[in-house]
Amino acid sequence: MAMVKIKGHDINIITVRDSFYRRAIQYSNKIKTSLRRLGVNEDDIEINVIRAAMKKGEAKVEWYMDGHNMEYSYKLAPKYVENMYVISKVIELQIKDLVEGVITMQDFLASFHEEDDVTDERKQAREILGLHAEENDMQVINKTYKDLAKKYHPDMDEGCIHKFKEINKAHKVIKRELM
Repeated sequence: MAMVKIKGHDINIITVRDSFYRRAIQYSNKIKTSLRRLGVNEDDIEINVIRAAMKKGEAKVEWYMDGHNMEYSYKLAPKYVENMYVISKVIELQIKDLVEGVITMQDFLASFHEEDDVTDERKQAREILGLHAEENDMQVINKTYKDLAKKYHPDMDEGCIHKFKEINKAHKVIKRELM
């Protein structure tokens, strides 16, 4: 069981060994139940559960709330069903923090609000850093970022403030996606 830190919460990524599709449906239902606690209508929640839930794949949930299009996706677990589990836990814990007053509604909305072009932005960020389009290993990403930031730092011979800022922004985009 691997532990990851997402949005300030430690989450154990479980290992699912059977009943993959059924469990993915269960996690989908947990997400819907959690969002209903905030008054989100089930018709405003979009979760496409894939039948091949035992295979590697990104899980994603989208919903409409208080005039905002909200989204959360996760793809670092080995199986789609395990990615669904992580999403269900993140949403559950964020809603718990909201209800208990640990975070405000504004914080909640900001943590899940995504711009329409976020997928393109993430792809472009990886290109800027010279990473493979599917790279998700934060150690590789951080090493590449540090090497480029050092190379293009304004105090270095090859330094370029514009390139340095572009590299920093790209790193932040990927870090937000994966953390």
